[in-house]
Amino acid sequence: MIMNRWLPSGIQVDKVKGVMLRYLRDWGLSILAAVVVFFAIGYLRPGPDLPPVAPDFTLASLDGDPVQLSALRGQTVVLNFWAPWCGPCRQEIPAFSAFAREHPEIPVYGVATDGTPASLRASALDLGIDYPVLVADRATVGAYDISTIPTTVVVGPDGAVRDVHVGVMMGWQLDLATR
Repeated sequence: MIMNRWLPSGIQVDKVKGVMLRYLRDWGLSILAAVVVFFAIGYLRPGPDLPPVAPDFTLASLDGDPVQLSALRGQTVVLNFWAPWCGPCRQEIPAFSAFAREHPEIPVYGVATDGTPASLRASALDLGIDYPVLVADRATVGAYDISTIPTTVVVGPDGAVRDVHVGVMMGWQLDLATR
C-alpha cells in the first residue's frame, strides 16, 4: 500500500489513481460521443432542394449597385444567406471575411434575408463584414429554398451548385467547398 503525505491519512494513492482514470475515461468517451453527434447532425441535416444549376437573380448591394449571378459565370461564387439577428450567422462572419481577403478571385456575397439597407449597412460595419452584402427578395430566398440560416451555397464557374452547407461554416470548410 502506497501512502502519500499530501493525501489525508488512510487514502491510498492507487485508489485515487484508479478513480481519476475512470473519470477521465468516462468524460473522454462522453466528449467524443458529443463531437460525433455534433458532426453527424451537421452532415445529416437536410439542405435546400436546389436544381443542378444555381437560380439566377439580380439583387441590390448595400451601395445600390445591382449584382446578377449569371454575370459572374466563369468564377466560383460563394453565397452566404444570413440575417443580422442570427447568432450563428454572426459567428461565421469572421471566417467569411478572412476568406474574402485571402481569395479575392472568389467573389463572396452575404445575402441578407432580413433587414433594411440602412440597418444592414450598420450591421455590416458593426460586424466587420469585408465582402459585399446583397439585400435578398422573397423570390430569391424561395428559389434557393432557404428555410434555415445561415446557409451557404457555392456556385461553380459553370453555374452549377457545387456545395450547400446549412449551419455555421468554418473557414476550413469554406476552403474545401471552393476547391
